[in-house]
Formats: sequence, C-alpha cells, structure tokens
Amino acid sequence: MSKLIRTAALVATAVVGVTFTACSSGTGGGGDIATVNDQHISRADFDKRLESSPTAKQVLTQMVQQSLIDQYAKDQKVDISDADVAKKENDIKSKYPPGQFDAILKQQGLTETDVQNILRQQLVIEKAVAPQVHVTDADIKAYFDKNHTTLDKPAQVRARHILVADEKTADAVEAKLKAGGNFADLAKQYSTDPSTKDKGGELGFFGKGQMVPAFQTAAFALPVGATSAPVKSPFGWHIINVEEKKPATIATLASATPQIKDQLTQQQTQQQIPVFLQGLRAKANITVNDDRYKDAFPPPLPAQAAPAPAKS
Repeated sequence: MSKLIRTAALVATAVVGVTFTACSSGTGGGGDIATVNDQHISRADFDKRLESSPTAKQVLTQMVQQSLIDQYAKDQKVDISDADVAKKENDIKSKYPPGQFDAILKQQGLTETDVQNILRQQLVIEKAVAPQVHVTDADIKAYFDKNHTTLDKPAQVRARHILVADEKTADAVEAKLKAGGNFADLAKQYSTDPSTKDKGGELGFFGKGQMVPAFQTAAFALPVGATSAPVKSPFGWHIINVEEKKPATIATLASATPQIKDQLTQQQTQQQIPVFLQGLRAKANITVNDDRYKDAFPPPLPAQAAPAPAKS
C-alpha cells in the first residue's frame, strides 16, 4: 500500500544512501547450471561468461576493499558490537515504508547476515574517519541561515486504515466498527493492503502531499480518535482512523541544531570515506593473478616532491 498511497517523493527521501552488494557462492560445483529443453548450460560456461563481464572487475574490486576494511579493523582493534549493527539496521529500516526494506533485500538476493556484515564494515569506516570530521557551531548556524525554511515542519497526521476493493465490503466493515468491532482485528481480516493489514492498518505519520487527495482530505478533516465513513480513492475504498495530530512548527536554531549537525556530519563523513579507502589501497600489497583484471588496481602514483625554496 505504501507504493500505492505514498508518493514516489516520499519513498525517495526515505531511501538511505547505502548500496548493498554481496557475493555468495551458489550450491553445487561443476555440472549444469540449467537445462533448456534438452540443451544443457554448463556451470563452467556460465562462470566463464560471468568472469569476462564488466561486472566481474567491479566485484573483485569490492571484495578486495572488503578485505582491506576487515584487516584494518583487526590491526587497529576496532570493535563493532552486534548491538551497534542492530541499531544501524533498525535506523535504516525506519526510513523505508513498511515491508519495503525486506523486499529490496530479497530483490538483491541478500540475506540478513549479508546486511549485517555490510553494516559492520560501514561502522568500521565511520569510526576510522571520525577524527577528520568536524562540525562547528558556525557551520550549523550558516546552514540554518541558508536553509531555515526547509527545516520547518508541516502539520502531520498519524492514522491507520482498512482498504477494501468495493463499497459494499467497506459498508460492511463500517457497520462492524459501529457495532464495537476492533479496528486492528478488522484490518487483519479485511484489508487488502499487505504492508499494513498485519499492523492493524497502521500508516504512521504523514503530511500533506504524501497521500492521494481523497485520502488526505478525509484524514486531515477528522478529529483525533474519529473514524471516517468509507472513502473512495484510485486504489479502492478506505476506512480511516485518526490516532494523533501534530501541528505545523517553525524551526529555530536551537530546535534544528541536532538535525543539522547530523546532516553535516554525514556529509563530511561521505567526503572522507573515499580518501580513507584510497589510503588503504595505497598501503596494501595487492597482487592480481588474472591478466583480465590487472588494471583493477593500478600502482599508486608516487608522491610529488615538495618544491625547492626560492633563492633569496
């Protein structure tokens, strides 16, 4: 339902700038990887095609980088706890509409262990570059002065809904609610929204422009605690229950400081990461034994000598 009601803009802003990539070896060894009617596709041919593709060099580069990060963590005794990894994962999940994070992992063929390993390495990198990240009060004020209008928070509503396909079903659900039926139970029983039905129809907070017009108008018009009559949208018929409302607020420097500091810290961190990774590569002895990938790790450029002082 999140893809149906919530706008693409909301989904885009929720996505975190983390690219998940993992390499996992398939089961089996030699033999055929597939059979098309009576024609066999051998695993050797499949592997050969993969190894000669441009993606192979990218995967090799990434695997080398992962090894360098692991070695750095071991050498520098950088310890990342399971609790740190779990918090990072939960923070990322919270930025996605319900169910979308797990769907993305499934689409990319990633397991929970893959994600945790990737996040553990990311936390190692963040710790490594932290000493180079400095956000001052002056930086925060300058950002606020330039962007203060974007930090204002619009009015928001927290609601839940039951989505059904036709008006007749919506009327039946409404009658059950008026007779004392439990909203969450009826959502599980009747709602066709797979991302919210098992959560009692919970949609969380949303602002204007994040829902289709008919749904938005009804939700913002209802008082807290009230339940709507059936509302028609392009996706079916909704019964909406408003749980909470937040008024619009104007940002101040004090209220916006934590958000700005976090954003500027992330920006500086992202700028430092390529420098850190390049430093690891420059110090490492990387030997590529396959001629096809020799150019994946060119030798580092020699440091330029400092210019001689001018003669007086």
